[in-house]
Amino acid sequence: MRWQHRRRSSNIEDRQRAGGKAVAGGGGMFLVMALVVFLLGGDPSSLIGEGLERTVSGHMQGQSQLSEEETKELAEFTSVVLASTEDVWREIYAQNGGVYKEPKLVLFTGVVNSSCGRAGSATGPFYCPPDQSIYIDLSFYKDLKSKLKAPGDFAQAYVIAHEVGHHIQNMTGVIPEVTKAKRRTSKKRANALQVRVELQADCYAGVWARKVKENYNMIEAGDIDEALNAASQIGDDRLQKQSRGYVVPDSFTHGSSAQRKTWFKRGFESGQISSCDTFQTGVI
Repeated sequence: MRWQHRRRSSNIEDRQRAGGKAVAGGGGMFLVMALVVFLLGGDPSSLIGEGLERTVSGHMQGQSQLSEEETKELAEFTSVVLASTEDVWREIYAQNGGVYKEPKLVLFTGVVNSSCGRAGSATGPFYCPPDQSIYIDLSFYKDLKSKLKAPGDFAQAYVIAHEVGHHIQNMTGVIPEVTKAKRRTSKKRANALQVRVELQADCYAGVWARKVKENYNMIEAGDIDEALNAASQIGDDRLQKQSRGYVVPDSFTHGSSAQRKTWFKRGFESGQISSCDTFQTGVI
């Protein structure tokens, strides 16, 4: 991915602390709670917002450590990718007569407080609708490569673009409406609704990828394959098979590997947000 020497976002909030020790006091119990909910097939989003957390929490115990040089480079990379999402979505909104409100992205180490509650590195990146912010511990990028078998800088960029997709859903009212609907229905149906939310965010990430390729010349050979591999590696079926030894489709909250790849590709190939309506009956 061609990301060096490009504009950085001004919407980065750095809350990193060495090793996370200064904030670790109450975080352990929170992580246990989130992990227990995940392992029981539940939905920790009530604790930590929307994002990758329900997919990766069972795989991220014992986070990787980063050197000072790695931390600096990854922070710059994250800022550049966020800036590219701002440029893309500002242009898309302007074309449709709207104004894009940019989200914040919070960098943290160990444990962080958000409007969605207290979360830790083991939960993975997440978007918190009430404060319209994305949260990420940069060590996740190393885990994405080593533990989730999804290497490459564009795989990392896909993760950011997916979380920005949740911000778009929050702005358009999808997340508030789905949250209400999930409270009024069965667990099986609630999970199915959440899958549609996540696949739409994948599709929006694909739209972003198409735009940065066409308009910003940031895509290199192999980048899209990196994103598709990342989408596949964090599919519910793959992760459940790895962690449990079997798959329970009714407990899916993010979609299968095939679904995640399909919807990212759909957004990338069309470049149109209108192609990302995962809520049509039977569309997934």
